[in-house]
Amino acid sequence: MFTIGDFAKHGRVSVRMLRHYDALGLLRPARVDPASGYRYYEAEQLARLNRVIALKELGFSLDQVGSILDERLGAEELRGMLRLRRAELESAMAAAAARLTQVETRLRIIESEGTMPADDIVVKSLPPVRLAELTGIAGSYEPQDIGPVIGPLYEELCRRIEAAGVTPTGPGIAYYEDAAGGFGGEPGSVVVHAGLPVASAVRAEALGGAVRIVELPGVERAATVVHRGSMDSVLGTAQALARWIDGNGERSAGYARESTLACPPDRDQWVTELQEPLSR
Repeated sequence: MFTIGDFAKHGRVSVRMLRHYDALGLLRPARVDPASGYRYYEAEQLARLNRVIALKELGFSLDQVGSILDERLGAEELRGMLRLRRAELESAMAAAAARLTQVETRLRIIESEGTMPADDIVVKSLPPVRLAELTGIAGSYEPQDIGPVIGPLYEELCRRIEAAGVTPTGPGIAYYEDAAGGFGGEPGSVVVHAGLPVASAVRAEALGGAVRIVELPGVERAATVVHRGSMDSVLGTAQALARWIDGNGERSAGYARESTLACPPDRDQWVTELQEPLSR
């Protein structure tokens, strides 16, 4: 048998916590010395301690933990609950990381306001292009909402194009439009179009699923700028483009298109041209 101190060391918990669990009836000592009141535990009790800690980490109250343990929850059920909790925590961590990225991006924008040379902005025409595309709806136009939608769309589109033996004829083009109205989205939501240029001989039936073939019209005049890095940090480049448009008496004619010039595995090495249509 172990003293309460030794048992606490083996269980990686505090003596105070073991006393608390004893008071609640969650984990009684195997033996209490009647003369000294010292608590003693057996190694087999580590299994129950592990269950108490695991259920507590899952977010259950200690009262709920006691009820669950009284029902003799099996190891496989516990593992399933722990996997679910792990997925929830991973999702929360990813969301927190995305928020941190956006905070850092806003800080960089503030620190570098007005430093982008006007020479980086080029006004040019965009030719019409024939695209194979998949679409989805994002909750907003913010990078943290666009990313989780457009990434899987491109992954699926590339998979289908490769399976059909089709070779894209140019860089990928993403474009956007408001989802409210005909698309049935919530106010502020955005339709995300993930497209790859294909030859005139390619038909949608060959690509299967929800892939469509569309003719994206040309644009007479567009203000363009090259963004280098992950699209999670595109905000600074996009706002520099907006300041140039306003400062030069131009008017935006809709969401900027995104032409992916390079997308290596390292997202920080991506090269994307933002192409914002202009109206006269």
